[in-house]
Amino acid sequence: MGEENSTSGTCKPSKTFKAKCSHMVKKQRAKFYILGRCIAMLVCGRGRDRERDRILI
Repeated sequence: MGEENSTSGTCKPSKTFKAKCSHMVKKQRAKFYILGRCIAMLVCGRGRDRERDRILI
């Protein structure tokens, strides 16, 4: 009987699942974007620091 109740509303849970997946994908994209920006800043920042050190010496 529990299975019948869960299958009777298949449209609504599928929309909820789709919305949840969409939300998770957006979160992951944002996390990867931020991570990529941080890595780029670290890599570029290290290069700039080395150039500044050479100029100061």
